[in-house]
Amino acid sequence: MRGKTKKATFNLHIDVLAALDEIMAQGIVPSKNALVEQALLKELKELQRQTRQRLWQEGAKDALLIKDIEDVGNAFQIADAETAQRIG
Repeated sequence: MRGKTKKATFNLHIDVLAALDEIMAQGIVPSKNALVEQALLKELKELQRQTRQRLWQEGAKDALLIKDIEDVGNAFQIADAETAQRIG
């Protein structure tokens, strides 16, 4: 995710900052910015995954969505069978 960056200011708990300084002193990460960005990207990805999971769970309870999925499956049943014969 290289490209333009923009300076942002955040308040972090003093223990988090101390741990960040310790990691930097050990040379484990290239920079504080890199670690913070990496951590935020990881967390954002997880939040997006949780959102998708919640939406799928809601969809599993939606009778109209289930009916639509069944209708699509039924509509492609013959085509799927024909394709399976060709590759099988």
